[in-house]
Order: sequence, then C-alpha cells, then structure tokens
Amino acid sequence: MSSSLGPSFSILPTSMTRRASSWKEPAARAQVISWVMWQMGSGPYLGGGFGHFYNYAPVKIEYAVNRFTFETKRQFDVLNNQLKDGRPYLCGDEYTLADIMIWPWYGILALGKMYGDAKTFLDIEESYPHVMKWAHRIAAREPVVRGKKVNKTWGPKEGQLRERHARSDFDTRTEDKLNPDP
Repeated sequence: MSSSLGPSFSILPTSMTRRASSWKEPAARAQVISWVMWQMGSGPYLGGGFGHFYNYAPVKIEYAVNRFTFETKRQFDVLNNQLKDGRPYLCGDEYTLADIMIWPWYGILALGKMYGDAKTFLDIEESYPHVMKWAHRIAAREPVVRGKKVNKTWGPKEGQLRERHARSDFDTRTEDKLNPDP
C-alpha cells in the first residue's frame, strides 16, 4: 500500500509486516483484509440492527427483531463455517488483525456478555460450536485479558485500569491498588 493513501494506510502494513507472518505473504494478507472488510460490513447489522432492536429499542418491533436476528444468525454461520476445519483463528494458525477486529463484536456476544440474554435467544452455544471455541480461545489470551481492563470504570476494582501509560500499570495502577476499600 502506498503512503499516498494517508498515514493510517501506510503505518498499519509497515507495523504488521514486522510483527505478523500473515501480513508478509500476499495471499494471507488478502485473507486478513477480506475478513476485516467483512467485519466492517457485518458489524452494523449486529450492533446497530440486532443489538438495538433486540435489547435497546423502547418498543419491540417483531419484524425488525426477526430481520436482524436472521441476519445475525447468518453471520454467525459464516464464522462457524470458517472455523469448522479446526483452525484456531479465522485465518489459520496465527492470531491476526481479523480476529482482533471481529472478536469484540461476535466473540463477546458468543460469550453472553452483550445484549442481555441474546446468546440464549440466538442459540449460539448449540448452533455455533466452532465460534464458541474461538471466542473462548481469544478471551483467554493474556493481551485480551489485559486489554479488557483499559479504560474500564465499572465492575470489580482489580479489573479497572482507568488510564494506561506503561505495561507496569497493569500491576500498579488498577483501581484496587489506587483506591483500596477501607
């Protein structure tokens, strides 16, 4: 990619090339980019469509809930089919930008941490077993565990790191250490 596209397009490939083998091979890079584009096109149906009409709308509109439920299930089916060959991550054996971008939407919902009882309503546990394994695998990654604490202002104090400026902040600046209970 050319730097003429702007800084965001030139910095990402440079950084990814240094860090990830999936970014060095053109076919692997194309697969990662394809899944990133899939997330950008699909995420609004999940969050702005299903999430809104199922969980947040003041009036439940059956047509809207059904429409976005079917689309969300279709998207989960796409993910489940991609993972059904036993690959640990969306693009194979390596954790990639595709997983990083898709997990906060689909993985969190699969784990039942978004939109109330939507996990049960969508029958995610039974219908999408490969997505469930993927969601649990990513949730257990130490960088994900740490990242979920950053800028968090609710929940247990040991899980809140309101500002992060250094790696050591995870050990020294969580709310339980800064403001311990008396």
